[in-house]
Amino acid sequence: MLLGAALLPACSAGPQPAPRAAATATPASASAPATTASALPAVRYPSTAMVEQVDDYHGVLVADPYRWLEDDDSPQTASWIAEQNALTESVLGNLPQREPLRARLTELWNTPRLSPPVRHGGLWTWSRNDGLQAQSVLMAGAGPEASTGEGGRVLIDPNTWSADGTLALGEASPSRDGRLVAYSISEGGSDWRTLHVRDALEGRDTPDELEWVKFSTPAWRHDGSGFYYCRYPPPPPGDTRKGANTNMKLYFHRLGDEQSQDVLVHENASEPTWNTTAFVSDDGEWLVRSTWMGAPDRNLLHVRPEGDPSAPWIALNDGWDTDLDYVGNDGERFYLKTRLDAPRSRIVAVELRHPERSAWTTVVPEQADALRGAWLFRDRLLLAYLHDAHDRLVLAGLDSGALQEVELPGMGTVSGVDGTREDGTVYFGFSSFTEPALVEALDIASGTASVHWRPELRFDPNDFVTEQVVYASRDGTRVPMFLVHRRGLQPDGGRPTLLQGYGGFSIALTPTFNAALIPFLERGGLVAQPSLRGGGEYGEEWHQAGMLERKQNVFDDFIAAAEWLQSSGWTRPDRLAISGRSNGGLLVGAALTQRPELFGCAVPGVGVMDMLRFHRFTIGWAWMPEYGSADDPAQFAFLRAYSPLQNIEPGTRYPPTLVLTADHDDRVVPAHSFKFGAALQAAQAGPGPVLLRIETRAGHGAGKSVEMRIAEAADSTAFILAALGQS
Repeated sequence: MLLGAALLPACSAGPQPAPRAAATATPASASAPATTASALPAVRYPSTAMVEQVDDYHGVLVADPYRWLEDDDSPQTASWIAEQNALTESVLGNLPQREPLRARLTELWNTPRLSPPVRHGGLWTWSRNDGLQAQSVLMAGAGPEASTGEGGRVLIDPNTWSADGTLALGEASPSRDGRLVAYSISEGGSDWRTLHVRDALEGRDTPDELEWVKFSTPAWRHDGSGFYYCRYPPPPPGDTRKGANTNMKLYFHRLGDEQSQDVLVHENASEPTWNTTAFVSDDGEWLVRSTWMGAPDRNLLHVRPEGDPSAPWIALNDGWDTDLDYVGNDGERFYLKTRLDAPRSRIVAVELRHPERSAWTTVVPEQADALRGAWLFRDRLLLAYLHDAHDRLVLAGLDSGALQEVELPGMGTVSGVDGTREDGTVYFGFSSFTEPALVEALDIASGTASVHWRPELRFDPNDFVTEQVVYASRDGTRVPMFLVHRRGLQPDGGRPTLLQGYGGFSIALTPTFNAALIPFLERGGLVAQPSLRGGGEYGEEWHQAGMLERKQNVFDDFIAAAEWLQSSGWTRPDRLAISGRSNGGLLVGAALTQRPELFGCAVPGVGVMDMLRFHRFTIGWAWMPEYGSADDPAQFAFLRAYSPLQNIEPGTRYPPTLVLTADHDDRVVPAHSFKFGAALQAAQAGPGPVLLRIETRAGHGAGKSVEMRIAEAADSTAFILAALGQS
């Protein structure tokens, strides 16, 4: 819901990670050429009007000549988008690698994909894509074995909703007994959802239809009579993509009622920026309400008896100084995950009769690794820890902190853990940089995991290796980085390299599979992914070391990664591309404007580029705990210092840049990319083209059809290879 998807002195915050493979610097080959000619042509940019718009920020005047591009519904903006897309197509359409890449990516995508099966009473559900289906299908069956064979049936198929695949299934929440499924539809990639209810036995929808839902998963009452959900007030006509999302309210919807009859359960009338997430406890006895403002490391937590709306809320956390996440409960004894007095998180038990912090007891103390996820099955806690930015799974009893390691297939990422308290077998996904997600079955009693389903492959993962190195950032902080490349590949001083990152909102970048990277690796490329400060790889201290006035640490970490890749002998500036999406798009924009000479290509996707105005659109205000706000004089100063849009310098040689955005992005509105791209085109003094690829009928990324994903990956990779002079 934030982007994607939160400061101590940099030299003292964060860990000193110990990677699995030590970094070894190899001198550049003496025979490597000093530069490589880009295969991208010179271009003539469409004319972009400039207006006399100057804003006064606490006595500092800041020009915003492309303000008119914030109106993405105007005829002028529509014409400008068409001209920019035509220019981009004229370049990408003539790149010789585009169609071979599209063909290879289509081949790689054309294999079945399966999510872990989850039990709901007598119903099991999972999502499946046969390979090239525009959208994945929600399947159902009588047991988990149906997910791997022919025993499943189609429950919800979003591919029947639109001819172009731009209507997507959002959240899907089955009732406790599996008879009903509340599900949402997203149109054109929008975060707005419309909720429907499907009878899972009869395969038809009920008349229920709920509008203006966003960032909310339905939480069923255990008797199946209805569910809790959150919604915003309807936005003004024509303002669904730009207006601020405030005044979220929690409602109960009784099955069969009109939405106007829904019962208001809770609102924060005096705090319009406080938002709510609600769910029903596993035993069905309690309604749990979490209040958030945007930062992932802070929330309020309240509970009350589920069937008694007159009962007062019991505050388990009523201050904004920490987080408290529900894991499970035994009656009035609640098991919660928290960073309070534990920056890398611990599990505590809280009694509802004595919820004061002095009465909390520690069930699993803070460990050396950061705890990123916790679930309760039977009488054992399943805990996911981050060890040097890749996952560990362990089991712990409720009566002791002793941890039992669950053996995983390798260095990768756990996903899709779900289920109910009584489940004795839990299914989860596991992937790495070079292996798509397989599904594992974990026996909770023994702690043994086995393969439930393994995907087909259109390449040999053994052709590639992943190693982890450590480098020093500008202030001396040690930062780990994954390197992925062909087996036996050695630094030669000019290796085509793709450096990707994120660094924000306590989100950890871990080894996950991305089919779009395989053609780059097959062509001898190196993919590098550093664990930047601002992320959650090493707990809350690592996060806080890269937020607010310490955000520059993130950019310094990324720039230092680029410098290490060059000084270690892997690559050089003209052979180094950078990419990132959302907060990672901001990262690329900042690195590009601060050190343009360091890179041979940049691909910022759906980035937050105007740090002075981001909080004025849709859910942007929720990012202020992470970034700050230009409305505050002190925060304006550091935002202005790194904001990509305001730090573009006319007459600068910028590397070839492909700016990615979408016309229906109502999270990071496309005006960020529009204004950044227009300003960069006007400032460019080098030969490298600055292009904008503006997807239509798409949003921030979720819900894109497979065809759209393949096309974007082919275009981006072709652009990068051409910019780096790679065949």
